[in-house]
Amino acid sequence: MNDSTKNNTNKKPLTKIRRQIGKHMQQSKSVSPHVLTAMEVDYENVEIVRKTYGDDWRKSEKYSLTYLPFIMQATAEALKQFPHLNANVDDTDLTINEDINIAVAVDLDFEGLIAPVIHGVDKLSTQEIARQVHDISIRAKNKKLHQSEISGGTFTITNAGPFGTMFQAPIINQPQVAILSTDGISRRPAVLKDEDGAESIVVRSIGILSLAWDHRAFDGAYAASFLKFIKDFLEETNWEEMFTSNNL
Repeated sequence: MNDSTKNNTNKKPLTKIRRQIGKHMQQSKSVSPHVLTAMEVDYENVEIVRKTYGDDWRKSEKYSLTYLPFIMQATAEALKQFPHLNANVDDTDLTINEDINIAVAVDLDFEGLIAPVIHGVDKLSTQEIARQVHDISIRAKNKKLHQSEISGGTFTITNAGPFGTMFQAPIINQPQVAILSTDGISRRPAVLKDEDGAESIVVRSIGILSLAWDHRAFDGAYAASFLKFIKDFLEETNWEEMFTSNNL
């Protein structure tokens, strides 16, 4: 007689990279008191640049101009204003880094992930960031990174936006103190006020940024102010002027 309650299973050993990721993530959760702060962002000014220059960019560079380099540029500016997020922390000290080196989590075709580092992001134009992110992501997938490109990160961004996520709660990349999740951006109705305070409903490109941070390093007001700086920078910067003036 067959046992109808017996489940059919297929045990699959974890790969080496899967075990390493699991160990690193478990250690991070046990060491850092994680807190999540999220804000909605209006990307319409960024979208104007993507619509205006996206086709020419794709023709010349052979890949799409995404939101990520704009977000990274805004993040680099925020890290200059809120240096406690550009830091490492242990039980006794917060060590603030002078260089702004942003690690970008890259999915390895569902077989793990790696976070190669873009060094000196605050000194790069939007176009330079876009080119470096594309280049380093391709080489990460092809396992052609140099050791210097996977070390020295001071802050991490994980980008699940292409998968259409609403928001996620990432795990901090130790010994850093925070990680930013950039999630899906879609056309949604939004309420805008004109100069006279009159409200109107318009369709805008809206997304959520989520910041996971270590409560040992700072408190909620500092984290929220950092995220608000990124939001304001993305929403209020004249990206078209910046993009054309740095057309490298």
